[in-house]
Amino acid sequence: MPSVLSMALRPERRRASPPPLAVDLRVVSLVGMGLWSVAAVVGVLAWRLADASWTVPVTCATGVVLGALGLRWDRRHRRAPQGSE
Repeated sequence: MPSVLSMALRPERRRASPPPLAVDLRVVSLVGMGLWSVAAVVGVLAWRLADASWTVPVTCATGVVLGALGLRWDRRHRRAPQGSE
């Protein structure tokens, strides 16, 4: 196995990168938002009933907001059809 240094010095000896996977980011964002929402409900219940820290619900709400931003980013940056490039 070649060393990292030899690969850095001779990049032509590296294997070609695999092609990127086609992933629907909407599904990924929606599943993540759903999981964060469930965790937020559990966090709020723990915060109210067990006198736990309020940072868990805030962290979960942040996850939901970041997921929503991811959905918006995905909508704006959808790839053009393959033939138009």
